[in-house]
Amino acid sequence: MAPIRTYIFFGLNVVRVLSIVSLLLVFASSILVMVTDIEAVNAYDSAKQSGNSTSQAFVDCDYIENSTVPNQVGGVFWAIINRLFIIFQVITLILSELGWPAAFFDRFFPVLGTQFGPGALGTFQGLIGASVLAQHVDDFTLVAAFFLFVIGCLNMLLGLIFRESAKQRRSIKAWRAGPQDTLPTHLPPAANLNRSATSTSGQSYTSSTVYEEKGRDHAEFVDARSASRAGYGFGRQGEKAAGMKGFLISKPLESLPRYAARPTSVPSRSQSLAVDLEPRFQSSATAL
Repeated sequence: MAPIRTYIFFGLNVVRVLSIVSLLLVFASSILVMVTDIEAVNAYDSAKQSGNSTSQAFVDCDYIENSTVPNQVGGVFWAIINRLFIIFQVITLILSELGWPAAFFDRFFPVLGTQFGPGALGTFQGLIGASVLAQHVDDFTLVAAFFLFVIGCLNMLLGLIFRESAKQRRSIKAWRAGPQDTLPTHLPPAANLNRSATSTSGQSYTSSTVYEEKGRDHAEFVDARSASRAGYGFGRQGEKAAGMKGFLISKPLESLPRYAARPTSVPSRSQSLAVDLEPRFQSSATAL
């Protein structure tokens, strides 16, 4: 059975392909609607100039016949601008789905970049689909807009589930690199092991010996502490117990730097007491 990572990768990429297909369909249908609107406006102007009763009946309509252009001041201009904006948005969303240029989106339009999930993309797709479905269009444009709206809702759902990790999970480069948090499942050849062991044997021997000695001393010290319930402290008993276990503490030799003056001889305490005990009086000439 394949890991769940595989199913997530293929599922997200299937939605990605469907999203690109729906955007391409809306792109084609927008161009088709724009051409149809221009033809309808030209037919409306020619019928208006003819002056017959049939053409006059369509002058008072809210929309020009067989088009999405409102019959008002500037209606043609805003209808064409609307289609051009939809085409521009569709091209931008297609580039975002393809992941190129990623640096441009990360800097100038981060919601469509690599640091955000497909939720924002689905929101834009839903808005475009709803704006097209709000008008009276032909069957092809109607199906394309409805398909885009459904894919937009699906992208919003995936954005809520996977958040910013969705684009990383569906990335082909990340899939080829494999999971980064797993241990290697194979060992290098024996020749490589021998070569690496020979090259590092001199470096690892000294370090391993030092670690083994430290570990052995630490284990002996822990055993000695666990064997006796009460510690010996830092007194004579502690020094004696440490000497029995082989832990000897040598007293450092007293030394002075070369530039230090040598200590002068100090009279001993017995000499100073003898000097102090001598009588400090003189006998008189008439004393017996």
